[in-house]
Amino acid sequence: MQQDKLETLNTKQILINENRNPKRFDLEDRTYEFAKRTRDYIRKLPKTPFNIEIGGQLFRSAGSVGENYIEANEALGKKDFIMRIKISKKETKESIYWLKLSEPQSFLEKEKLSLIQEATELMKIFGSIAVKYQV
Repeated sequence: MQQDKLETLNTKQILINENRNPKRFDLEDRTYEFAKRTRDYIRKLPKTPFNIEIGGQLFRSAGSVGENYIEANEALGKKDFIMRIKISKKETKESIYWLKLSEPQSFLEKEKLSLIQEATELMKIFGSIAVKYQV
C-alpha cells in the first residue's frame, strides 16, 4: 500500500494519494472562511458594550489573517514574504485572544471553541511556513 505524499507548491499544498487525485488545501480559501465564520459568530454575540468592543477587535484581527496571507503571496521578495506570514501568525494569535475574551451565550460556546481550534491550526501552519522559508 502506497503512503500518501504531501508536496508543497508555493504555500499551497497538494495531497497526492494512491489514486493520483490531487486535493487542494488553499490557505486563501481557509483564511477567508475563518474570517466569515468569525463575522457570523460576532453577529450572534449578545449586544453588550463589552462584546461590541471585543467583536470589533476580533473582526479586525480575523480579517487581517487572510489579508496578510494574500499580501505574502504577492510579496516583493523573500523577506517581505516571511514578514507577511509572521504578521498572519501574529493576527491569528490575536484572534485567539479576543475569542477567549468574548462572552457568548451557551449555544455559541461550541462555535467559539471551533474557531479557537481553527485559529490554532492556522497559527501552526503559518509558523511552519515561516520556519521553512527562513532557512
